[in-house]
Order: sequence, then structure tokens, then C-alpha cells
Amino acid sequence: MSNTEHPADQVSDDSLLAAIDLGSNSFHVVVARLSQGELSTVDIMSEKVQLAADIDSHKRLSFEAMERGLACLSRFSQLLSDLPRDAVKVVATSALRESSNSYIFTQQAEKILGVPIEIIAGREEARLIYLGVSHTLANTTGSRLVIDIGGGSTECIIGEHFEPLEMESLHMGCVSYTHRFFSDGCITEKNFKHAEHAAMRELLSIRERFKKLGWTSSVGSSGTIKAIKNACIASGFSEESITRPALEQLKQKILSFEKLSELEIDGVKAERTAILPAGLAILIALFHSLEIEEMTFSDGALREGLLYDMAGRLRHEDIRERSISALMKRYHVDESHAQRIEHTALNALSQVKSSWELNAHSYQEMLSWAARTHEIGLTIAHNQFHKHSAYLLRHSDLAGFTNPEQQLLSFLVRGSRRKFPKDDFKQLPDNRKQAYKRLCILLRLSAILHRSRSGVSIPLVTLKADGKKLSLSFADGALANHPLTQSDLEQEIDYLKNADIKLSIR
Repeated sequence: MSNTEHPADQVSDDSLLAAIDLGSNSFHVVVARLSQGELSTVDIMSEKVQLAADIDSHKRLSFEAMERGLACLSRFSQLLSDLPRDAVKVVATSALRESSNSYIFTQQAEKILGVPIEIIAGREEARLIYLGVSHTLANTTGSRLVIDIGGGSTECIIGEHFEPLEMESLHMGCVSYTHRFFSDGCITEKNFKHAEHAAMRELLSIRERFKKLGWTSSVGSSGTIKAIKNACIASGFSEESITRPALEQLKQKILSFEKLSELEIDGVKAERTAILPAGLAILIALFHSLEIEEMTFSDGALREGLLYDMAGRLRHEDIRERSISALMKRYHVDESHAQRIEHTALNALSQVKSSWELNAHSYQEMLSWAARTHEIGLTIAHNQFHKHSAYLLRHSDLAGFTNPEQQLLSFLVRGSRRKFPKDDFKQLPDNRKQAYKRLCILLRLSAILHRSRSGVSIPLVTLKADGKKLSLSFADGALANHPLTQSDLEQEIDYLKNADIKLSIR
């Protein structure tokens, strides 16, 4: 697979799409064909990696766990070899979200796969899970509660049709709870109760809010709930769905064993039995706290949600656009002014994208979103508003955006005026620094040209870029009639020296 970014239009209807989910317990890849707006699965692979296993007290992934993960991705990469870069999406969840040394793994993983690893926030994980589940179920009336117990976190979502209404990601998972409550390898009533009570304490933060909103049906997704469902059916505790009495019966069956290593449950794969008690304790707590009586199962999960999210973007139904529009409304952005800056910035990008290697469609998207949101901080205070804007973009829950995307967007806005933010720049991934420095400069210049907010900017004749050199040319006499703009651009020459860019104005 090529390591260069492709324009979005290289992926079209009747194309193959691939989604990879790097979970705390298992890695999954699904390849599907997009045809007439529908997705049909072509290939699926799943491997138990247990990336979250043996995380130490400093939240560092173990070398052995990372090696298992990289070996798995080497096998996955064979399925992706003929796909364009924009046809593949790779996301990581709790283990890489929480670990302090995740960058070691992601750098090596990106070399193997040839695409970036996007570490997503818990709420974004919940949104994608709901999207995957809702597309695999009948589009019935009424709201549904969707629960996904992963290796390191549990996502709870209430939604209607394809829209999530309430989402939360909780710090409890079958792998993390196994290490926390069953680390001695023993299965006891005491260990089980401790795990249940810990999960119920975690659920206190959402219990009343979720119950107040309510739902008409509940659905589980992913491996842990699937294993519990299979165990209940194979043991004769239930027929099709998971019920509260069936969970209690399964609990008693598990407690009849003394060791995790001895645990054998009909319907459950051997590699999943060791984490089954922790997963069951969490699900029992969910049933009790949220007063669930019965739960069905859906084969849709995070990876399917990724595919439908990618397909939606191809049909120009990008949830990120809605997030940006909602943010602008929430913080009362002057939309006309933002659109003028956006238009100028995109025009500037069109002139330098070849010479500055900014051809990827994602650069146009990010510059556009930065132009539209760079003034959201004005709602907080005019002084240092660009810093307030950057903070809001970095720390808000923005549906559709990954953590790295929010970091990059925040950087563009933080650097949209005044001194170039060297400290923020240093924190960017090495393979993004040059491109996002250049995008930041285009946004800065566009904001300067529209500082008067009059709706009339100085006509920019040409903009040429050559490595670290950038030249702006104006019509004869244009700057003389706009002394404030001329002064700002002269100041900008000094600012950009600190960014190692030589700006010249003619």
C-alpha cells in the first residue's frame, strides 16, 4: 500500500474499504465492498492480542504485548496491500488511549500498515459502536440502549435509528478487571463481588441520567457479551437473549471452578475463558444498575461503525462537518467573517499545495475547519482568544474527530495569530510537523488580510512557496491604501522567522 496520501475521490462506489480496530483485548480487521451505498463483507480477521495485559504501575505497555500486536498487524497488512490509503481506517481504543508509551507501538504499527493509527476518545468509540450496531439491526421505532464491554473500557449509548442521544465510556473492561480482581488466578465469591461492586460504583456517574432518558430495547455488542450470550444458551440458561436469571446461573457455574486456568464453559472459546468472570461481573452490574431485564446481541461493533462512517464521508455525510457547525453555533461565531477567511485560506492553499506538498484532501478539510473555528474563544475573552479557541478544540467532545485530529486542529488555531507556538509545534507527530506548520501560516495570513472585518479584503494576486520561502504579491498600490494590513504583514515577517520561514511581500 502506498505511503502517500491520496485525494478522497480515489475511493468511490464499488470500492473496497477496510477498518481495523486495535482493542485492549483483541485486534480486528474487516474488509467490505461499498456498492450502491451498501456495504457487504468480503473478509474478516480477529486475533486475541491482549495489548492491555501486563500494563505496569506507570501505565506502560509491556514489550511482549507490543510484539504480539505488531506480529498480528503484519498478518493483517496482507489484506490491505492493494487498497489506497484513504480506503483504510485504523483506530485504537482504551489500551493505547491510556498507556504512557503508546507512541512506541503506534510508530512501528504505522510502518507496517502504511496508514496512520488514530487513537480515539471514549465517546468517539461509543459513537462508532452505536453506528455499527444500528446498521446491523432493523430500523425499528423507539430508542435502544447499546452496551459494549471491551478489554479496557465499557461503552454505553442510548440512541434512536442511526443517531446516538447519550454516550459514555467507562473505565472498566474484561482485561483490566481480570488483572485488578482475579490477578491471583483464583475464582472466589469475594473476588467476584469486588469486581461487581467496583463496576456498580463506576456506573453511578451515568445511572440516573440514562434511566431518566430511557429506552425500549437493549443490545450488546463485541466479544465479551457474545461469549456470555453463547455460554447462557449452550448451558440452557436462556434460549436466544441474555436475561438476568441466566446471568446469575452462569455466575454460579463459574464459581464452581476454583482457578481461571481450569475454567471450561460450553460455547466459549478457550482463549476467552480467563477473562469471562470479569466480563460477567461487569455485565451483571450493568443489569442491576440500569435495571435491564433482557438483552439481545448484535454482530455490529466498532469496526463496522468505522466502515459506515467512511462510507458516509464518501457520500459527503461527514459527521465532523456537523460537529464543526454545532461548535460555531454554540460559541456564536461570526459566520460571514469565518467564511471569508476560509475562502482566502483555501485559495492560498490552491496556489501552494503542489510546491508545499499539501495535495491531500485532509489538509483542505483541516484548514477549512480551523478557519471556521479559530474565533470560538472570543466567547470566553478577547484577550488571548486564540488560546481559548485552541483549548476548546483540544478538549471538547467532537463527534467524528480522533484525538490526533483534535490536536492538529487545535495547533492550527493556537498558531493563527501572534507568536508562532513553538512548544505546541514540538508536540505534533514528526510526520505532521512540516505540513501543519505550512497550513498554520496560510491561516495566519488569511486572518491578517481580513482583520478589518469589513467584508472587503486586499486582492491577493499571487502566493508562491519554495521550501522555507514564501512570497506574497499584491496589486500596485494595494498595501499603501491599507496601512494596518501592511503593518501586520511586516510584523508577520518577524513572527515567521521564528518558524524558520522567510516571508517576502511585494
